[in-house]
Amino acid sequence: MNHDSYANDYIATILREVKTVAIVGASANDVRPSFFVAKYLIDKGYVVQPINPGHAGKAILGRMTFAKLADVPAPVDMVDVFRASAAVPAIVDEVLALSPLPKVVWMQLTVRHDEAAARLEAAGIKVVMNRCPKIEYARLAGEIGWTGVASGVISAKKPEMRGGVQHFGLGKD
Repeated sequence: MNHDSYANDYIATILREVKTVAIVGASANDVRPSFFVAKYLIDKGYVVQPINPGHAGKAILGRMTFAKLADVPAPVDMVDVFRASAAVPAIVDEVLALSPLPKVVWMQLTVRHDEAAARLEAAGIKVVMNRCPKIEYARLAGEIGWTGVASGVISAKKPEMRGGVQHFGLGKD
């Protein structure tokens, strides 16, 4: 797969199908990107499992934090990596030891490791690198366009307003 560019459909399908996200490198500090990405995903209806060995046993956004992926008591659909690229191979080792395997490993902005991605893809796991699920969700749903930022999505379709948490354009219920 070409990890320099992703089709909108590839990203949208992942964001529609994923329900549970383990965030490796989650932070309890409310000014850290991993904190507001976790909050955004929770607000969009995803089940978020924070992973942070220094915060294990404590809550982040009301969710128990685990020291490592293997400690999460239920299967996860996606692992979102908020760690430096050099840490990715060890995280991939953890991912590949899980049963069942997650569907997706998503590496945050500036995080890329092509060899690790090849190992994941060989195991049947989808990979996204150097992207943020919060930004991609908002871009594809048209939310970014509401703030005057070009979303790259051209549509005359008015977003469907639903009760409770808003899910614009991605079809998550």
